[in-house]
Amino acid sequence: MTDTTSTALPRTLSPSLFLFTIIYGGMVVLAGVLGNKQVALGGWLAVEAGIFPFLILVALSSSVSELHGQSTANRLVLWGFVPLVLSIMLTALVLALPASPEMQPERLTAFNTVLGQSPRLMAAGIVAYGTSQFLNVTIFSKLRGREGAGTGSTWLAVRGAIASALSQIVDTLLFVTIAFSGVFPIANLMGGQMLAKVALSIAVIPFVITGLVALGRHLDAKNAG
Repeated sequence: MTDTTSTALPRTLSPSLFLFTIIYGGMVVLAGVLGNKQVALGGWLAVEAGIFPFLILVALSSSVSELHGQSTANRLVLWGFVPLVLSIMLTALVLALPASPEMQPERLTAFNTVLGQSPRLMAAGIVAYGTSQFLNVTIFSKLRGREGAGTGSTWLAVRGAIASALSQIVDTLLFVTIAFSGVFPIANLMGGQMLAKVALSIAVIPFVITGLVALGRHLDAKNAG
């Protein structure tokens, strides 16, 4: 029997997948923290700041799908639950531990206000994240069509915008309904968030995706050479 152990090639991540995976994990955690602030864009568009890292998540998962296939992108989204859940558990632990007597009361209050999300908000974030991200990858991949079709940069940007806009609508429906239904009227909040997320998906995502795909191809080609 031939021993192939010494001749087997090691399994390694491509440079683009390695880089995008690291950034993806960071954005998953950061989205929940930044979502505590509402920002005004252009004086007429108000949106919770968590959408910025979330749009990066959308662009990253779409770029991974373009470069490495839909199944790899789906695994990226699935593994994204790990830092998301771990960050929630670690935050809960830190909140449960007694604060140092030397910590100023106003700082402790601000810390608890920002990080002390209710279980309902946490559940809404987990459900909305998983559903919208898997949907984004699916729509983006399906729009590509058969192998060799729809691979130009223009169609890449259009696919990214369509997939992002549709997934963001679903994300808003799920998150706002699960988090706030029965607490206060949600129609205006939901409509405003949808408008903001769709507008940003169309205005921003095409450029981010084309840039990430170009960067990924450059890194992988450089490594191959």
